[in-house]
Order: sequence, then C-alpha cells, then structure tokens
Amino acid sequence: MHLRALAAFNALLCSLLLAFAGAAHAALAEELSEVTRLHHAGQSAAALELADKYLAGKPKEAQMRFLKSVVLADTGRGGESAALLQQLTQDYPELAEPHNNLAALYAASGEYAKARAELEESLRLSPGYATAQENLGDVYVMLAGQAYARALRLEPGNSGLPRKLELVRQLAAPVAGKAAASAPAVAARASSTLKR
Repeated sequence: MHLRALAAFNALLCSLLLAFAGAAHAALAEELSEVTRLHHAGQSAAALELADKYLAGKPKEAQMRFLKSVVLADTGRGGESAALLQQLTQDYPELAEPHNNLAALYAASGEYAKARAELEESLRLSPGYATAQENLGDVYVMLAGQAYARALRLEPGNSGLPRKLELVRQLAAPVAGKAAASAPAVAARASSTLKR
C-alpha cells in the first residue's frame, strides 16, 4: 500500500509540475508577444523596458534575451545587441540563432570574416537553418568582392578583375540595396525567434 501511495503522490507531483511549467511557458509567451507588439508599434523603448523588467526576475531566460537583442539591433544599438548575443552563445552553446544574428551584425559593419565564422558555427549546430545558409552565401559574395578589389589594386592591368567586381556588385545589389554599387555591404537577415 505504501508503494501505491508513493506512486500516486509522484503522479500528482508530476501533474502539478507540468501544469506549473505550462503556466510559466504561457506567461513567457505573453511577455514575448507584448515585447514584439510594442517594438513593431514603434514603441521600442517600452519594449526594452518590458524585456528588462522580465529579465530582472529571470536573467538567464534565453528567448527574452534573444528578443531584446533583436530590438536593440533594430534600434541602432548593435554593440549592445552583439554583447547580448555573445553572452547567449556562451550560456546556450546549442542554439544556432544567436550565431546567425551575431553574423548579421558583423556583416552590417563589414566584418565578413567574423560573420562567416559565426554562420559556419550556426550551420554546424543546425545544418538545415536556411536563413544562416543564405546569409553565408551573401557573406561569401562580399568576401569575393574584397578579394577581387585587393587583386585589382595589386595588378591594375588585369582586365578580367573589373568584370568580376561588377558581377559581385550586381549580386550584392539586391542584398545591400542600390548603394552597394560603390561600397558593397551585406544586409544579412537576422532571426527574430529562437527554435528549441
């Protein structure tokens, strides 16, 4: 009889823990939704305030930290976003999305070698991550452009290099916009949510 009572107690305890976990997950989902809504409504300061309030009680919560990094990046605070993403890669080394978004920040600032390394790590963690794969292709285009430009400086008479540079610029134009014609810059796509 004692074993049955213990089994019943364990079953009840498991049910309560699952209910609590479900409620906690629902509360997090509501908070994430509200931060996203505020940010998309142009109230990014309020979104960051709400994210900080939530993180004050749960400082290691990955999804809210990730969303906060997205809001920071979108509001021109790339340095703060990068620091938050770097910490996420340390705390949650199994997540691919922080590496992708860190790569997007590096690419936006012209640090293509760093962007490539982050994207390769993202794809190592999640080989089917299409956004990271596309971003890696864009970064390779930008690296090719840099290599061709260096080669042209070293050998100005090489008649094939200007054509290659023009092709790279044409490839980069849809990615970076029309301003890419003079100084290409990749606009790698950032993820807005974590997949778990």
